[in-house]
Amino acid sequence: MRVILMTGKGGVGKTSVAAATGLRCAELGHKTLVLSTDPAHSLADSFEVELGHEPKQVRPNLWGAELDALMELEGNWGAVKRYITQVLQARGLDGVQAEELAILPGMDEIFGLVRMKRHYDEGDFDILIIDSAPTGTALRLLSLPEVGGWYMRRFYKPFQGMSAALRPIVEPIFKPIAGFSLPDNEVMDAPYEFYEQIEALEKVLTDNTRTSVRLVMNPEKMVIKESLRAHAYLSLYNVSTDLVIANRIIPDSVTDPFFARWKSNQQIYKQEIYDNFHPLPVKEAPLFSEEMCGLEALDRLKEILYQDEDPTQVYYKENTLKVVQEKGMYSLELYLPGIPKEQIQLNKTGDELNVRIGNHRRNLVLPQALAALKPSGAKMEDDYLKIRFSNAA
Repeated sequence: MRVILMTGKGGVGKTSVAAATGLRCAELGHKTLVLSTDPAHSLADSFEVELGHEPKQVRPNLWGAELDALMELEGNWGAVKRYITQVLQARGLDGVQAEELAILPGMDEIFGLVRMKRHYDEGDFDILIIDSAPTGTALRLLSLPEVGGWYMRRFYKPFQGMSAALRPIVEPIFKPIAGFSLPDNEVMDAPYEFYEQIEALEKVLTDNTRTSVRLVMNPEKMVIKESLRAHAYLSLYNVSTDLVIANRIIPDSVTDPFFARWKSNQQIYKQEIYDNFHPLPVKEAPLFSEEMCGLEALDRLKEILYQDEDPTQVYYKENTLKVVQEKGMYSLELYLPGIPKEQIQLNKTGDELNVRIGNHRRNLVLPQALAALKPSGAKMEDDYLKIRFSNAA
């Protein structure tokens, strides 16, 4: 199965791009599912078809679905949620507060990705297109296997076995004092099963022959910064980005003076998109005179974006940005083919690294692991600029 994730800042039009991409894939004969994991769903509005948690056919070879996070959470985390609610109620919280606090922040987003993994395992579709939440926050949770792996294998599993053995002995004493029961096997099993799902999901998302992220953005300052940050985090977890889509560009045919300054600013920011994401390929889509709602409107967007292309191709296979950790040290590797080191100037301000090559400048928004460090050296190797980071003196 080919997996394509559309992400970007809220309101940039990634749902329309995801829907149009699905139309083109289906047109080429690929059995395609477009799945919205955004809590504020708009995929049904885009297709102008009522959608639910289960896939519904929109066109031949094309299905759509909108994730019901609460349903997914209940199926994967229901036993733990009920137990945490019981504990919180025993400590004096009322029912509604206990229910809300039993759902940890970010759980709905990560269960959206778990749902994606289930579709992947079932293999009912050739292409899975994810219309993701407005930011790449859920992808940062891919650090869970690395952080939790040792804990789960070396500590949690032995503790789980010990808990099962001691529960019949301790429970009669514990419950009257605490006001709630010790966790049963279903509750104890859920965290480890959840960890295994995330670990398996990571293998799919980091396989750049099967999975690609496509960054959708508008030519606006804040949107570009958000997209640069998302690209950095994706690179940190080795998730490949293969395409950038610059959306809602005002066409040259618009000559009204009201739009003159807006058009001028867009040209500046559009060039920044090409410069800052080079050598990733960039596709452009215009600002249409009507909303991108309905299959007819999406067909027009599909033609502009892809024409006779197959969107399932991997548009770019080289990782343009890599964050490597080795022996407790970090290095950032930036793909700059054919550029001699002598032409490169580096300057770090806050969480941004400015890379200047002649008259061209690229601003990289650093992930948190690097933002608190300072560059301590750089070298060119195999077309990569490798920048070492160390603790500030």
